[in-house]
Amino acid sequence: MDLFADAIAWIFSPEAQSGSLPLSEAIWTHLAFTFVSVLIAAAVAVPAGWLVGHTGRGREAAVALSGAARAVPSFGLVLLLVLVFGVTHKVGASTTAFVLLAIPPILAGAYSGVEAVERRVVDGARAVGMTSRQVLGKVEIPLGLPLLIGGLRSATLQVVATVTLAGYVGSWGLGFYIVQGIQIRDFAQILGAALVIVVLAVVLDLLFALLERAVVPHGVAARRSAD
Repeated sequence: MDLFADAIAWIFSPEAQSGSLPLSEAIWTHLAFTFVSVLIAAAVAVPAGWLVGHTGRGREAAVALSGAARAVPSFGLVLLLVLVFGVTHKVGASTTAFVLLAIPPILAGAYSGVEAVERRVVDGARAVGMTSRQVLGKVEIPLGLPLLIGGLRSATLQVVATVTLAGYVGSWGLGFYIVQGIQIRDFAQILGAALVIVVLAVVLDLLFALLERAVVPHGVAARRSAD
């Protein structure tokens, strides 16, 4: 309990709010890495996932990619890309690693959301004269949004945790305090930074959970309530 008290005290201490990397700046940097990486990953994975779910083409490759991504060691990927990009491009290398880690869950959420739409609903839309593009845009995408948001939720939580590794290759984010704390054996600082990361993850998870519920179409929500 003393260690937890010391960790809480460190979070609100003047030394954490000053120095070469103030805690507030580290939090914003951590979130910036997270949001930029997820946005770039979404720009790539969402259209690809919708196309796979709508046409069925490339589904095996998408499933294999999503499964294989779970076996990729995050730390190893970050270090590998830093070596490939060069030490002068650590920000770009780290961001690329986070984007690559975020793509599979977003891709899975996008294509599974479209695939999950009942075929009778799709057939009904085509029966009233909707084109393939209209079926995708007006039926499959809206009904598949909850699963897509779930994929974004999973990717965001994975990235917000993995951004901590940026502290090993540069003085960015909350991982900086963990690496520094290990070096100087300041366990209160290590735990304090870890607690802040946990809080960020919990807050983001709650926000995505609310968004996931909000995007459920009213008709679907009403039918679920009736069931």
